[in-house]
Amino acid sequence: MMLEPFAPYRASEFQVKFSTSDWERQEAHALRRAVFCEEQKIFASDDRDATDDHAIPIVALSMMGVAADRLVGTVRIHQEEPGLWWGSRLAVHEDFRKIGALGATLIRLAVSSANAMGCHTFLANVQVQNGLLFRRLHWDVIEEFEVYGKPHLRMKADLAWYPPCPTPETGLVALARKAA
Repeated sequence: MMLEPFAPYRASEFQVKFSTSDWERQEAHALRRAVFCEEQKIFASDDRDATDDHAIPIVALSMMGVAADRLVGTVRIHQEEPGLWWGSRLAVHEDFRKIGALGATLIRLAVSSANAMGCHTFLANVQVQNGLLFRRLHWDVIEEFEVYGKPHLRMKADLAWYPPCPTPETGLVALARKAA
């Protein structure tokens, strides 16, 4: 009788939270470089800019029990002026994009945590191919434009759908869809 090999481990739970350690920040930047420099070729060698000096990085971690296994997603938020917040550099590792909940949960924590810190307007410049996801999450298109040679949508979150999250350091949980 031939035994089937075990399927590789796949995390079914992910913690989405503010980055609280050096390794999380380093891995978030590595993921951004992989997505925006190597995969999409938007930037030549690094996507860091002056916003990183004051932005709050948010990370999605795959969990193995109670321990983080690896960083699989990131986004950053920053306050441009009192009450006006921006989200940018949303990236999910290509092996985890089909999970679906990761991008949405990163967006939810980004807006909800800013809402808890006095946000009255939350904006993002979104690549056109991601516009549907944001629309489903109650964002409106303000304008269409091109940046870094790619079509983008300036979008605004409907804050009524994002209750304030006063504990972003522990954040939210995203669950993988059940396999059929």
